[in-house]
Amino acid sequence: MSKGWILLIVLVVIVLALFGQYVGVRNQLVAKDQAVKAQWSQVDIVLQRRADLIPNLVETVKGYAQQEVTVFGDIAKARSALLSAGTPSEKMAANGQLDGALGRLLLIVENYPQLKSNENFMRLQDELAGTENRIAVERKRYNDTLKDYNTYVLMFPNNIYAGFAGYKQNPAYFEASEASRQTPKVDFSAKPAAPAPAPAH
Repeated sequence: MSKGWILLIVLVVIVLALFGQYVGVRNQLVAKDQAVKAQWSQVDIVLQRRADLIPNLVETVKGYAQQEVTVFGDIAKARSALLSAGTPSEKMAANGQLDGALGRLLLIVENYPQLKSNENFMRLQDELAGTENRIAVERKRYNDTLKDYNTYVLMFPNNIYAGFAGYKQNPAYFEASEASRQTPKVDFSAKPAAPAPAPAH
């Protein structure tokens, strides 16, 4: 057998090995990318649940604190932005705005003792707290899945194959919003306006 044939066979074996490695890496990229998308859908579900709870919470608070129109408007805008957001990044930004508006709403509650003892409000607040916990859990799972994907994409030689296959690092980590990092300041010295009569149930 001539040297030319041997060289050709070696080259074919190398090409087949590289192609096999490319196929393996690409399949892993597809699986990890789908895992990120599936995990994001779980985050999206709990964000939607929170958005669904908010109108009832706001209506209950309005029965006692009708004059707090600015906060109610901020919540309505932030909720609308969350519901109309298309990409994970847009939803994360809208969620940050909603965090801040909800924090201000819950501060208002401190000035209305009758509202804090309202059974409907307490139930809604408990449901909201449970949903916030679910958001925290799903956010961590999403970030862990995204980290696994990004690590795989950036490792050598995966990064070369990822470039050929059109896969890139995904920077869309779900981080805590600035509003959620700030400790709310409650001022009990301010006298609240006279509360409206409790809504009939």
